[in-house]
Amino acid sequence: MRYIVFMGVSGSGKSTVARRVATALGWPFVEGDDLHPTANVAKMRRGEALDDADRQPWLDAVAETLRAWRAEGQPGVMSCSALRRVYRDRIVDGRDDVLFAYLHGTRARLAQRLADRRGHFMSADLLDSQLATLEVPMSPPERVVRLDIERDAEALVHAVVGVVSESAVD
Repeated sequence: MRYIVFMGVSGSGKSTVARRVATALGWPFVEGDDLHPTANVAKMRRGEALDDADRQPWLDAVAETLRAWRAEGQPGVMSCSALRRVYRDRIVDGRDDVLFAYLHGTRARLAQRLADRRGHFMSADLLDSQLATLEVPMSPPERVVRLDIERDAEALVHAVVGVVSESAVD
């Protein structure tokens, strides 16, 4: 596996854990939120859920980042909610070189994390919308490692780095 996409609803810790995994592996990291068009960010700030049409240019940008890494022969780590299977399929583009690291937790824990978060454009009011949209990844056919957000960040980093190390041996 040469690419890891940390996925899950807002507040699950995607960016935090993904950055740490990227540092541990010495791989580049891209924050998927930075790839959202300005209109999407404004909509989410207003507490309005994105629809599939809103997500298309963003998913294209995420997929393009992976294509660029592939073209450069470089591995990478990214955060991206990737809530639905069709979004994940679009991101992987028929390849088998992407591992989804699915961060999951209870609604109460996620809501608490969102309430404690400052300076992020994603409105906490959108949590229920994201949970309703979420299609939990299934392995197989998807390549996924499930990560419970009740575990501390270092344990999650260790788990993902272990999966990557094992796949390098296979």
